[in-house]
Amino acid sequence: MSNPYQASPPPPHQPPPFTPGAPQRRGSNKFVVFLVLALVVGGAYGASKVLGADKGKSSPSISASASPSAKATAKDPGSPESSSDTSSAWKVGDCGGPDASKGADAYKRTGCSDSGASFKAIDIKEASILPGSIQCPAGTDVMIEVSISYNGGKSSGIPTNTVCGRNLSNEHPGDAGAGGGQLVKGDCVTSQAKEVPCGGSGALKVLGLVKTKEECPSGTTDPIRLTISVGRPYDVICTDG
Repeated sequence: MSNPYQASPPPPHQPPPFTPGAPQRRGSNKFVVFLVLALVVGGAYGASKVLGADKGKSSPSISASASPSAKATAKDPGSPESSSDTSSAWKVGDCGGPDASKGADAYKRTGCSDSGASFKAIDIKEASILPGSIQCPAGTDVMIEVSISYNGGKSSGIPTNTVCGRNLSNEHPGDAGAGGGQLVKGDCVTSQAKEVPCGGSGALKVLGLVKTKEECPSGTTDPIRLTISVGRPYDVICTDG
């Protein structure tokens, strides 16, 4: 006899009836992909037109600044002065000369056999915004700062290279002791650190170019400390007094 108070077991768990979902609208996804591609292509085309227009308006030109003698000063010996020129890229062995059409201090690249050629490039240095940091080799008579400029060359431009040139004539102020060019060992200066030809009255022989007086070589009797110049590789001129 069954127990009337006995609880009947719960019915077994049944999974919910399967209800098919709504079908995906593949046509909508294709439309979104097409719209994105259209926007990308359209944006790229617009950008190319804008960049092309800017490129046509501003074509770069190469110019240069030069100093015919690269004379030294007490503040920063051997810093080139400024002038202008329009030329192509320079390389060792190239020649250049004055460009009267650009100004009294303008220079241009020429053939070495041209009548207007006055110097030959003996070295090419990387440009620097600190002129004193560029050291051309001994015998350099002229320094050319080559730069690239936009806006038709009306601005000073961005420095790219410095050309170290030697005169084609027999005049070489850059030779040691001649009184010109960048200051090097063997040159002569006054007590005010102005470079002068050796042999003159008050000329002091340069024995070394160093950072501190303690680095001067033996024989130095009158070291000259220069004013601070960022980029210059020396701060003291060691002279024999």
